[in-house]
Amino acid sequence: MKSNNSLNSVYFQLTLFADYGPLRYLFFSLCLLIYMTIISANLVIILTVCLEKSLHQPMYIFICCLSFNSLYGSAGFFPRFLMDILSDTHLISRPSCFIQIYVIYTFVGHELTLLAVMAYDRLVAICQPLHYRSKMTFKMVQHLLIFSVLYPAFAVGFCVYLASCLPLCGNKLHRLFCTNWSVVQLSCVDTTANSLAGRILTVISVFIPLLFVLYTYLRILLVCRRSSSEFRGKALQTCLPHIVTFVNYCISVFCELSLSRYKADELNTFVTVALSLEFLIIPPINNPLVYGLNLPHIRGVIFRCFKMLKMAPTV
Repeated sequence: MKSNNSLNSVYFQLTLFADYGPLRYLFFSLCLLIYMTIISANLVIILTVCLEKSLHQPMYIFICCLSFNSLYGSAGFFPRFLMDILSDTHLISRPSCFIQIYVIYTFVGHELTLLAVMAYDRLVAICQPLHYRSKMTFKMVQHLLIFSVLYPAFAVGFCVYLASCLPLCGNKLHRLFCTNWSVVQLSCVDTTANSLAGRILTVISVFIPLLFVLYTYLRILLVCRRSSSEFRGKALQTCLPHIVTFVNYCISVFCELSLSRYKADELNTFVTVALSLEFLIIPPINNPLVYGLNLPHIRGVIFRCFKMLKMAPTV
């Protein structure tokens, strides 16, 4: 049991922040630039898909939802993080902490579920092209998107609720933001139920979607082996952005999972910071760049819009 008088504390202290003096303004500027880049890049993808009727197809709708999710996850982290960089005290209220946990964890769950849904879309498009339109109807797309939102929302909500009910004997979190397990570790009572719920959440929200994506690409690979080189080229063109995004997100998630398995205060501070920020910064920047630059339909619409903007002042 932790001997700390903060049993009834309404605040958590984020102890990973350090006093860097005037350098804090440089860090703030860099992080603000990253946040603005995430917002701008993802808004370009969202507006491109929403405004261009030729992109109102399942694959592009799912890409648009990935960008919405990137904005959602970034909004749950960056505003608070930017405030903490400039602040001398790094306290976060108990309700705000659990809201941040919920937003960041559902962001991860939505991303992985959407990647699984997109893998299913590519599986049908490549392995059953004649049945694609009959299977991937607008109603089916709606159902898949509702599933990708509600599935992580309820799973994460249950784990966060369990953590919020725990009596705590401390208030110091050695992290840059609130995480479920770091809060659970402050508990004064047995946390077996929380540990079990966390493992189940990891399996259903992380490993099941990842295994499904691997299964779909194994099926796609087997179909491509029996097909012509032209067919393989087209399949690779549509699947490559998804593969890059999938691999990038796997690395990001496993960095965070690795960090949660060890005591953060026993790791090098730089390693802890890098592992903490990787899955919150790289995927939201990577997704719009990969899909915007690699998919010719999206790239063509974006370039056409930029050309129109350049020509507008001269008209």
